[in-house]
Amino acid sequence: MSFRRASLLDRVLSEADRAVRVLTGSVSARRPNPAGRAPVAGENAEAPELSPAERRHAAGLMRVNHVGEICAQALYRGQALVCDRPATRQLFLDAAAEETDHLAWLDDRLRELRSRPSFLNPFWYAGAFGLGVLAGRAGDAWNLGFMAETERQVERHLDGHLGALPANDARSRAIVEQMSADERQHRVTAEQYGGVSLPAPVRAAMRCGSKVMTSTAYYV
Repeated sequence: MSFRRASLLDRVLSEADRAVRVLTGSVSARRPNPAGRAPVAGENAEAPELSPAERRHAAGLMRVNHVGEICAQALYRGQALVCDRPATRQLFLDAAAEETDHLAWLDDRLRELRSRPSFLNPFWYAGAFGLGVLAGRAGDAWNLGFMAETERQVERHLDGHLGALPANDARSRAIVEQMSADERQHRVTAEQYGGVSLPAPVRAAMRCGSKVMTSTAYYV
């Protein structure tokens, strides 16, 4: 029996379906939530409650992280779509799969905090996907370099959130710590596969774009 190799159109349609599932929260994690099972009423009564202000702040930070994962998912899928080398394409798809875990964990945590994802997620996804396609067209070394720089900036961002989360929000902290470890491994892998350092203006533009996104997503 012969199998038809997926055409570019097939892959584009598959990515469109994927985008719908990501944006509607219809994805599930392959790994257990690092925060563990969500407590039900009456359980863990000894754990300190978040005040309304702490809950709103934690929700804002986790919404920003959720947007970051929306962008990472779209970015890596876009990069993989136009990547010529199967091994490099698989690296991006594996990273995107771990970002899916992060999305599912953050969806759960936002619900626990009685909050919601960003209303602008379709915009973030489309922009990041387009950026991923552009990066993918630049060749493997730059493509992987873009991944490494993205993860380097995400690591700093997550470390900042670990310091900004309410001290008693252990569940959010556990999720962010695991995310940070995963992003660090993505960066190391991209560097090991030959990612090059991006020019300073590109790195600065990435930081500016990230700042706009995070400042907006905290509220919207």
